[in-house]
Amino acid sequence: MHPHFHEVNANKQVLIRKTNSMYAIVEIAGQQFKVAKDQKVYVHRLQAEEGSKVTFDNVLLLDNNGSVTVGAPAIVGASVTAQVLGHLKGDKVIVFKKKRRKGYQKKNGHRQYLSEIQIESITPTGATKSAKKEAAPKVEVTETAVDYSSMSVAELREVAKEKSIEGYSSLKKAELIKTLTK
Repeated sequence: MHPHFHEVNANKQVLIRKTNSMYAIVEIAGQQFKVAKDQKVYVHRLQAEEGSKVTFDNVLLLDNNGSVTVGAPAIVGASVTAQVLGHLKGDKVIVFKKKRRKGYQKKNGHRQYLSEIQIESITPTGATKSAKKEAAPKVEVTETAVDYSSMSVAELREVAKEKSIEGYSSLKKAELIKTLTK
């Protein structure tokens, strides 16, 4: 992708203008959009009121003047702030189904509910891997409190095998839970 765009004036001279080279690929209402500052975008209907500001944290890619940061899957700490300009309905789409020679025809119309937003700022803070390492101990804490009653008998037998409990293969579910909780 070229960081400039070319424009031809009335005298057939090529004018080169620099564009705002900071952009982000962000997920908004289940769809991914490439957005830049002051850009207007039509997205699926948002639950925000007209004139309010919304922040989107699921930034997948960020280009800040040529330095590209790719998230895995999202960039931690990066966000895009936008203002809701209005709510509207999209153009009508005709859905027409037909099976030839069978007399089957169905005609249906659809107008998608949309929101028009204007991107106000792209915040690139926090694109480090250290924040992901801090979140890892929380997962370990939840693994210690295991709910054996929701597990199947086969899963309980695997856990008993890992803990080297003798005679686990002949035990019933209630007996396995009792021996594993001791």
